[in-house]
Amino acid sequence: MATSLQHLSTYDASNFIDITDKRFGLVVADWNREITDALSAGAYDTLVKHGALAENIFRNSVPGSFELTLGAQFLAQHEEIDAVICLGVVIQGETKHDDYINHAVAQGLTTVGLKYNKPVIFGLVTTNTLEQAQDRAGGKLGNKGVEAAVAAIQMLSF
Repeated sequence: MATSLQHLSTYDASNFIDITDKRFGLVVADWNREITDALSAGAYDTLVKHGALAENIFRNSVPGSFELTLGAQFLAQHEEIDAVICLGVVIQGETKHDDYINHAVAQGLTTVGLKYNKPVIFGLVTTNTLEQAQDRAGGKLGNKGVEAAVAAIQMLSF
């Protein structure tokens, strides 16, 4: 379903597992920091709301969304990290750079998750405009960071 047809921060927590002892790595792109900080806050707040301990949430920054993959691998290789949540934003510009970055990040994060056999969550906002990104980072469509944290919790229940 298209994001514009659902609110990203709406979810059912009735089947969540206890995440008190789980450790989460957040990998957050610095590019478009206003957006990525809002995504990170949404993810962090959601994890804490559902029982994660603040000291078990580790935020790491990378320069841009393209670097999310290597940042995820750096965290995923540590046995004590249970799930990695990757947060970034790619806004379409005048060139096709967004297509290349989005594809590379999707492929890379999938590979990292499979390599380390743990959840590596794709929390990349991919939009046509800055306004659309803001709508998905705590605006009228909710927060993709919340959605990414919920996905991490759900995947840990497997």
